[in-house]
Amino acid sequence: MRDYNYRKKWQKLLTPEIVKKLTLINEYKGEQRLFIETHKDELNELMEIAKVQSTEASNKIEGISTADDRLKNLVQAKTTPRNRDESEIAGYRDVLNTIHENYDYIPINANYLLQLHRDLYKFLGSVEGGVFKNSDNVIREMDKDGNEKIRFRPVPAWATPDSIDALCLAFREAKGEVDPLLLDMMFVLDFFSIHPFNDGNGRISRLLTLLLLYQSGFIVGKYISIEKIIEESKETYYEALQDSSVNWHENENDYKPFVNYMLGVIVSAYKEFESRVKLLTDPGITKTDRIQEVIKNHIGPITKTELMNMNPDISDTTIQRTLSDLLKNKKIEKIGGGRYTKYVWKMEE
Repeated sequence: MRDYNYRKKWQKLLTPEIVKKLTLINEYKGEQRLFIETHKDELNELMEIAKVQSTEASNKIEGISTADDRLKNLVQAKTTPRNRDESEIAGYRDVLNTIHENYDYIPINANYLLQLHRDLYKFLGSVEGGVFKNSDNVIREMDKDGNEKIRFRPVPAWATPDSIDALCLAFREAKGEVDPLLLDMMFVLDFFSIHPFNDGNGRISRLLTLLLLYQSGFIVGKYISIEKIIEESKETYYEALQDSSVNWHENENDYKPFVNYMLGVIVSAYKEFESRVKLLTDPGITKTDRIQEVIKNHIGPITKTELMNMNPDISDTTIQRTLSDLLKNKKIEKIGGGRYTKYVWKMEE
């Protein structure tokens, strides 16, 4: 059986690259605490944006989606699900809200993991949620020629309940002895490798990531969507999962690729938080200036809808006028047309 003793394993992760990221994240954590204390109202806006982005991105990774206007209304509970995809999106929304509001009161054990999974599927009116898998599953991947192959064989169904109990026990025993960020990410990798459910393993693993981070005092995911950063680097995410699961059953896997990737995601989230808060709280920055800075600092093209979602306090008219002025002054370029129009900042030559 798999050995989950994190107290024996975590120090192998202390490479210079990982230690540097740990140091940086802890510095950002202290700075964020000051922002939260002094700018609570502005941060409520960021939190609502992050909820929408997190719900969209984590489901999108699994091929679950709906129209933008439906997504926002579902996340804000202003409408009811119309189909399976929307039912799964509404379930994710509710589990995300549960974690946001109650993370200090959710123990890490099998019963609570099953409850989170149950709530993920509660709008489907089926027995899919809240039970461990009843048959063996495999993690597959498609090669460039369209051929499917097995990437990883998780724990068999019969061994899953005991494996989850052993995983949670090892986690609780290591609390206080192991660096919390490293412990959290090692736990997530092992949870994903067990793959305890017939469906929903990826989404639950990302929700667990937020839960564990919040419990460890790293709450940046409340204000900046960690799931969106993962979705935007999806290929690297899957590569890191794969690299860290090699020889997992033999207790010889290397956690470093996945831990290093996830720490990089957390650093990116804190950096985005810092830049977004500065734009929101600087009295010298107008709404027009803020739109300009968002486009300028955004990696790749951005749509008008994305600008509206990121700046809910700025009217459609103001955003449209700013885009027109920036185009006129040749500061941005327009890509595509109609509903697919995107904008990108023109690099200085």
